[in-house]
Amino acid sequence: QWLNSLYKAKVKCNTEFVFPSSQEPPLNARVFSGIQPTGVPHLGNYLGALENWVALQDQYPSVLYSIVDLHSITQPQDPDKLRNNILDMAASLLACGINPEKAILFQQSQVSEHAEFCWILGCLTSMPRLRHLPQWKMKSKQKNEGSVGLYIYPVLQAADILLYKSTHVPVGEDQVQHLELAQDLARIFNLHYGELFPEARALLSSTRKVKSLRDPSSKMSKSDSQAMATISITDSPDDIAQKIRRAVTDFTSEVTFDPQARPGVSNLVTIHAAVARLSVEEAVSAAKGLDTGAYKGLVSEAVIQRLAPLREEIQRRRADPAHLEALLALGSRRARQLAAPVLDEVRHRVGFS
Repeated sequence: QWLNSLYKAKVKCNTEFVFPSSQEPPLNARVFSGIQPTGVPHLGNYLGALENWVALQDQYPSVLYSIVDLHSITQPQDPDKLRNNILDMAASLLACGINPEKAILFQQSQVSEHAEFCWILGCLTSMPRLRHLPQWKMKSKQKNEGSVGLYIYPVLQAADILLYKSTHVPVGEDQVQHLELAQDLARIFNLHYGELFPEARALLSSTRKVKSLRDPSSKMSKSDSQAMATISITDSPDDIAQKIRRAVTDFTSEVTFDPQARPGVSNLVTIHAAVARLSVEEAVSAAKGLDTGAYKGLVSEAVIQRLAPLREEIQRRRADPAHLEALLALGSRRARQLAAPVLDEVRHRVGFS
């Protein structure tokens, strides 16, 4: 009963935009975020999340980024492919600018405290609370019947965050409700066992969400069944040009920005502005005098120019898997040094020791 009353009394998730470099975060601030090892990220991952991750490691005193392989097995995985995907993601994060000297980069499954803490938090979580989370509704409907892992993975997300006493979490808008669960569980644990965990705040990127090139009503996704819908950051210049050339637009030749009335063209403007580091207004101005066909060529050039050095750096790093494995092992040891004392305290407060 006390669980349900706390859930009903919960406040709206605290959100804020990423701090500009001129504003200093608190000295005790700690950022945590994770990304699933789905192989090489796509353009939407890079512009929407990874660029912000790179900026945050220069702004915050303590930053942890995890390749969350425990989360990934809520979907069936081929073991060999998963191992390769973990290294692909590590190489991609490093190529995008994640610096292991500034941020702890680690593989989630190698820090066993995550799984144990998830169990403890799961015992503080009601089933109705999880049942109403939007991603469970969507994914279980797609699969007709979801796994227990899929059902409780927001609890594992909460464990990921709280285990490091994180104060800030960069998330997409579709993950805000899962962060609210982490805030709820911090309050519930603190109420039941004494003050221990801060309530992490959400850092929302100011970058607009990149949409599918084939269906601009949906976000860009690696799981899209249409190959032309998603640009991988390792795509060749020819592949990038072809995908953008085939991007869905409309029958109006002028380039304008109106996400409601013209979602396809507006998505191209969003991509152009982000990769060329322009405002939306500047991107539209650059398209003056061009029809949408010619504008697609301009967008292609900007994307190719932006991604070329990343593709080369990923290939260089991926050629040395032993080095990637060593970096992840070191990161996992550093993460465990932070996680172990927190879980020891949790065990003591719960009554295990």
